[in-house]
Amino acid sequence: MIFLLIIITVLYLLLILALAFGFDKVEDFKVEDIKAKTKFSIIIPFRNEAENLPELLASISELKYLKSHYEFIFVDDDSSDDSVEIISKVLDKKFLNENFTRTDIKIINNVRVSKSPKKDAITSAIKIAKHDWIVTTDADCVLPKFWLDTLDCFIQKKQPKMIVAPVTYHKINSFLKRFQLLDFLSLIGATIGGFGIGKPFLCNGANLAYKKELFLDLNGFDGNDEIASGDDIFLLQKAIKSNKSVVQFLKSKSAIVKTKAQPNIHALISQRKRWAAKTSSYNSVFGKVVGLIVLLMNAALVSSFTFVLFGLLQLKPLLYIFIIKSLVDFLLLFKTASFFKQEGQLSSFIFSSILYPFFSVYIAFISLFTKYKWKDRSFSK
Repeated sequence: MIFLLIIITVLYLLLILALAFGFDKVEDFKVEDIKAKTKFSIIIPFRNEAENLPELLASISELKYLKSHYEFIFVDDDSSDDSVEIISKVLDKKFLNENFTRTDIKIINNVRVSKSPKKDAITSAIKIAKHDWIVTTDADCVLPKFWLDTLDCFIQKKQPKMIVAPVTYHKINSFLKRFQLLDFLSLIGATIGGFGIGKPFLCNGANLAYKKELFLDLNGFDGNDEIASGDDIFLLQKAIKSNKSVVQFLKSKSAIVKTKAQPNIHALISQRKRWAAKTSSYNSVFGKVVGLIVLLMNAALVSSFTFVLFGLLQLKPLLYIFIIKSLVDFLLLFKTASFFKQEGQLSSFIFSSILYPFFSVYIAFISLFTKYKWKDRSFSK
């Protein structure tokens, strides 16, 4: 038992240290004041987002990029609230303000052809997109004002065909949201670290950009459109398999998109079940190895705690393993939190570290046997 714990801990230690090393290998991108060239079609699928759309629309009105160089395509996925009306007010000249003048915004209906509403929404929008670069984000996000300027500069300087960009949570005002933020920061840190060691395996559709021709060359979401989620990661994996060198991470503070943590534990569990449901379909060997090592480490802590309770294991080995895991986790988390200027949220690190193994093992277990609910719809694995 002790030997197995040591092996798992060593593997986990080496993995997180490698990702922390990779995090530093990805250089911060410095935005230059150059003439805008790239034209973007920004796609935002939405379903019942009336609560979040005003803040998103406000951030759109503050974008500093040339208005002639971008369009927004909102894709309505059968909303039953006032979402469409809220966006329509922006299109109505009676409500139009000077910041929205000449901003190309349109609303279309989702055309459902698969088991994945979001993939269908993105595909529907790409069919009518006017510009060469597709950017996806979510309706509960807030966009930075120099977002498109940063993407344009990166495209001109680095010549990528797909850009993975940073996302974080904001409005963190409770322990539950700090817990989610620390978990999310660990994922973003792993995302950046994976790019740094030449093993990209994660991305987030709330801040993802790619050339339309790449999407078409990869046949879009064909091959994984029966899986409800994963519009971002499965496309990333197809792009990497095609040509890894054209996929790059944009490590820039001016490109950070902010989104919201889940409001309650029920919504959080549903979200994490949705995330877990797609992992078995990954074709990234490295991604699967990372997921397995992380799961084994957390499962080892939970099982060790159980053995201690029943007197089958002494407390010291468990404490040593927990301390080692916490220290290496904190290294990657601190680097990531510093990038996002969210170091203050690390105050909940210790308590979160105690809870997280139980939470992650629970999610992994129930995702095998139960459906998940998202946007008032039920999905199977």
